[in-house]
Amino acid sequence: MQYTISALVTNKSGVLSKISGLFSRRGFNIDSLSVCKTEDPQLSRMTIVLNGDDYTLRQMVKQMDKLIEVKKIMPASENESIFRELLLLKVSASADIRNQIVEIKEIYKAKVVDLSLNSMILELTGDPNKLDAFIRVIQPYGILEMARTGITALKRGDECIKDVESYEDLI
Repeated sequence: MQYTISALVTNKSGVLSKISGLFSRRGFNIDSLSVCKTEDPQLSRMTIVLNGDDYTLRQMVKQMDKLIEVKKIMPASENESIFRELLLLKVSASADIRNQIVEIKEIYKAKVVDLSLNSMILELTGDPNKLDAFIRVIQPYGILEMARTGITALKRGDECIKDVESYEDLI
């Protein structure tokens, strides 16, 4: 099963390395990792996606919570959170098939951000499943290159991660 963890961490060098090392030492792979500044310049937000079972999730949250640099931590559930990701995709687009690709990009609400003689770069933001579906539809046209940002998540409603007293009630 896939799990998403949101964490507020100290915004200083070495924190990312320390947290990724924690996963590595325990033999867990990070499927997606997104790190950004927050409204507080002292803190960064990390969104980590990992595969495993409930035990894996509990262990990684407990281990992360022991780190001084981790200020708040919270699993992000599909029902209570919004998940988004950015995709940049370079596709082979000769003049004879360009119109077909433009029609597909309209359906998915993607944007053309670069156009050359034989290729286009498309930008799409949305739920990771939407991006996966878009990639499957575009695949036959010839994907030359792509980059994904990794998942970013925020909990719905008024509650914020900084309001969470204890992650233990959330697992």
